[in-house]
Amino acid sequence: MSVLEGLWGHDLRMRDSGLGVGVDVKVCPDGAPRSPIWGPFKTPVTCGGISLALELPALIRQLRKAWKARKGGPLAPERSQGDTWLESEEEVVELRRDIENNSAHLEADGRLTTGHAGVLLVERRGSYPLIDLRILKNSGQQGEVETSTKRKVKRLLSFQRYCHASRLLRGLVPHTPGSLHLLDDDYLGQAVHMLSKVDTWNFDIFLFDRLTNGNSLVTLMCHLLNVYDLIHYFQLDMVKLHRFLGIVQEDYHSQNPFHNALHAADVAQAMYCYLKEPKLAEQLSPLDVFLGLMAAAAHDVDHPGVNQPFLIKTRHHLASLYQNTSVLESHHWRSTVGMLRESGLLSHLPAEVSQDIEQQLGSLILATDITRQNEFLLTFREHLDNQDLDLELASHRHFILQIALKCADVCNPCREWELSRQWSERVCEEFYRQGDLERKFDLEISPLCNQQADTVPAVQMSFISYIVEPLFVEWHRFTEPSPLSQTMMGHLYKNKATWSSLRCAHTPSDTQPHSHAEEPEGGDDEGDSIP
Repeated sequence: MSVLEGLWGHDLRMRDSGLGVGVDVKVCPDGAPRSPIWGPFKTPVTCGGISLALELPALIRQLRKAWKARKGGPLAPERSQGDTWLESEEEVVELRRDIENNSAHLEADGRLTTGHAGVLLVERRGSYPLIDLRILKNSGQQGEVETSTKRKVKRLLSFQRYCHASRLLRGLVPHTPGSLHLLDDDYLGQAVHMLSKVDTWNFDIFLFDRLTNGNSLVTLMCHLLNVYDLIHYFQLDMVKLHRFLGIVQEDYHSQNPFHNALHAADVAQAMYCYLKEPKLAEQLSPLDVFLGLMAAAAHDVDHPGVNQPFLIKTRHHLASLYQNTSVLESHHWRSTVGMLRESGLLSHLPAEVSQDIEQQLGSLILATDITRQNEFLLTFREHLDNQDLDLELASHRHFILQIALKCADVCNPCREWELSRQWSERVCEEFYRQGDLERKFDLEISPLCNQQADTVPAVQMSFISYIVEPLFVEWHRFTEPSPLSQTMMGHLYKNKATWSSLRCAHTPSDTQPHSHAEEPEGGDDEGDSIP
């Protein structure tokens, strides 16, 4: 094999300095890197005697990196086959136990087996095709989509570029107390200056995304986790953290005008502002903050750019998988769990702790289902009317986190006009694309998705009146009210008035504007129309 020829020979025995494991690998026959030989490795790969499901190219790169790190160069002398790098039999036993605990329920297809009751099944990332013209009404054909292998290679190359550029991984980190310097070489002074004002409501996420070269989600999340000292608190491995956030950012579809990584970064920034509300800040535990930020970052991951009714009426397999209930939100949650386990971010925590985090993340992400808007709104209103919210109770704090995430998810009309307008145009463009698909295949056009009848001002007026305003009125009551809440409500009413005037300007006098007959608190149909 050309990659390893002249370096190690046919039997590789070395120790990954990062993992502390001995690895025996049987080399794959010669073949081009893109040939079928280089697909998923069929021959068992052993790690301390444990069989692992790995791909050979990725494994080889890890082995070469470990070899260079240990010996200072690629041409270090080989060790004899009889020489083992494991220190003792106890180390092997401990290694077996750790790997069994972390991987016993993982299958090669990326799902979890039901080894015991309550084990969460995770979805295999990259296994679901994008919503595309070629896959509608055609069960026998599948559109040409980016394969899982290509996505893994792309992600790995991106992570290698980070490793090469990061002063952290080259051992050049300044030893300044309280600072991790995770992003020293990843952004310049203007982005640093923006991060110093990340808690302000007029934070321009569009500018920040440009300054970070499209890496706003990864950069912002690393900063926010560091601000709260959560990396130290949970003893997170910084390489695994960056890998997890990189996977999340990549799995957002950049071709979506609205539901993309930039939207996730915007929601995370809004969530950070809500977590700093005086009524919340002193009551939240580090776990609450960690859950809130992580759920915000991953709440729409792998969004296909269409809404749940579209998936149902086109008989998409996700709709069947989740029985037409919270289809997208369930997919976002299961995908997030899969990414957590793929990256190993929580693998050092006790199993019951990591499983609890996964379940609570699911509860938060599922709360963003817009069809459950009235359920949460009525419960929230009832708590406020009865004045029985006790933030010393974990269950009540979790409920407020759900409400905060829902607010962050739909907060765009509460931003200042220039930012709000951009988001409004983006979400309407995504609606219109869905409507074009439905029109092309003679499907009923979903509400708010008909570009010929639903103008941007009309869509926004409906969205504000039936979704945003009722929710933020109650949030305003909850904060008693805070300066941030007053600012948001001021922007909301100004933007609503602006959209109203624009709708009147674009609506012919003999045509009735698009509207809904239902009252805001009774709008299940309105909720179904929001992707």
